[in-house]
Amino acid sequence: MIEKVVYLDSSAIVKKYVYEIGSESIRAEYHEAYLGNVLLSFSVWNIGEVIGVFDRAYRQKRIEKEQLDEVMTRFSNETAGLKKISRIRIITLSERIMEASWDVVIRNHIYVADALQITSAVEVGCKEFYTGDEKLHNLALSSGLNSIYLG
Repeated sequence: MIEKVVYLDSSAIVKKYVYEIGSESIRAEYHEAYLGNVLLSFSVWNIGEVIGVFDRAYRQKRIEKEQLDEVMTRFSNETAGLKKISRIRIITLSERIMEASWDVVIRNHIYVADALQITSAVEVGCKEFYTGDEKLHNLALSSGLNSIYLG
């Protein structure tokens, strides 16, 4: 049986920890991962972006230090826990992914972080690509990925 691989971009990961439009879909995918029905995936690059989003919320005083610590602990523990039970794949920035992303940047005139997400999703052979970024969603579709726009 071929396992369902789901790629989460940074905006999708954040929706797991911050309730907003699309959060239910992401939480459902995490639940399916715990049940063993889905393999979640994202790039090591996404981890840095997610940490940056939470840090920016703290610096802008949208969350308190305790909230920052709590969300970072939850994200870290959940990612480690899913890794331990082999329900998550974190894609490293290999030379092949980097070179492929440069081509995507030049062809589409986009930021390298978005290109890395597209090439990482292709690398892992995802069945579904989740994003809250409409521009990235459209690029994912044009790249042949089954992209789900979370709004």
